[in-house]
Amino acid sequence: MSAKTDTEVIIGGKVFTLSGYESEEYLQKVASYINNKVAEYNKIDQFRRQPLDIQNVLLQINIADDYFKAKKQISILEEDIESREKEIYDLKHELIAAQMKMESTERSYKGLQNELNESTQKIIRMETELKGNSKKA
Repeated sequence: MSAKTDTEVIIGGKVFTLSGYESEEYLQKVASYINNKVAEYNKIDQFRRQPLDIQNVLLQINIADDYFKAKKQISILEEDIESREKEIYDLKHELIAAQMKMESTERSYKGLQNELNESTQKIIRMETELKGNSKKA
């Protein structure tokens, strides 16, 4: 387990000390995300007119929405990865089966080629014998 990190960050113009086992850069990134959300919503007049507690709830809802959308996207991507891994697995097995079939076909071809060569030699011997027998007759 990594060491606990204490980092001072500025959120909404106030200094906070964040503690966690993540890096200081990560904790600063979290604070930056929150500040960007606050800045984004402070540009909206209706948001600024709301009481502070309503503003905070709206920000929390928006951040939770981002979280659930990201979580759903991760789930979709994980399913896609799983599907692709299964497809790769199936393709590898098809490739292995095709290679085995090709090797079997090559062995059959070589066997048939040997039979053809033997048959050709036998035909040549028989033709030679026939020619020899026809000259004697």
